[in-house]
Amino acid sequence: MRIVRCKGNEGQIFTGCQFNKTTATVIRGDIFSGMEVTNQKVVVKELLSPVNPAAILCIGLNYKLHAAETGASLPDYPVLFMKNPGAVTGAGANIQIPVSCLEPLQVDYEAELAVIIGKTAKNVKKEDALGYVLGYTCANDVSARIWQKHSGGKQWSRGKSFDTFCPLGPELVTADEIADPQKLSVECRLNGKVMQHASTSDMIFSVAEIIAFLSESTTLLPGTVILTGTPNGVGFTRNPPVFLKPGDVLETEIEGVGMMSNPVVAERI
Repeated sequence: MRIVRCKGNEGQIFTGCQFNKTTATVIRGDIFSGMEVTNQKVVVKELLSPVNPAAILCIGLNYKLHAAETGASLPDYPVLFMKNPGAVTGAGANIQIPVSCLEPLQVDYEAELAVIIGKTAKNVKKEDALGYVLGYTCANDVSARIWQKHSGGKQWSRGKSFDTFCPLGPELVTADEIADPQKLSVECRLNGKVMQHASTSDMIFSVAEIIAFLSESTTLLPGTVILTGTPNGVGFTRNPPVFLKPGDVLETEIEGVGMMSNPVVAERI
């Protein structure tokens, strides 16, 4: 099933399926604890992120070629940081370049497969881990590099948590439709030009390994979103570097999951 979270003509927020670009079929109930597909059709005015995350847990340096392009050695354990859930936005929504990141430009793109946890998970074994996945969606771990590396006290979370820095969408594709999350192509395009193109088979730690690691003596709540890392081709490693600027259009596409497009604008204060 493909699940969307939308805003209707009258501003009401609803969950739906069978989205056809203009309407969706309403889902009643909670997608995590019990839902029912109704016969009601609603006009979709705006797509929101498919879920309102309980938490956003992110894995850094999780593709071999990305680690190589940054000059980093392969990690022994998944590298964890977090994004503020307030950074979430949906497909089609603007990515805002913060005023502090305009001069000089420093905001980068990172296309990623996002995993949505469907039930409470703690001390999960690797072989059982995929059974805790509700579904998958496209994500972009938008990152302000100077804030990430210097101005944020050398901690990653600050430079990755500005408003709109976590677009998710357009749909949540339930786990039964993805036979193997380690065999998906991931692509990022900037103004139509391919910047990243890789396979999730290049991950250092698989989705199952990540869930097992993160759940060790730690409760992952339903609705937790896990960003599984980005492949090579990010902007700051290029010569010359490529950073997002107002007027750009960023596209994130994952095989079998969907394509998400987000315009880039300057923040207005």
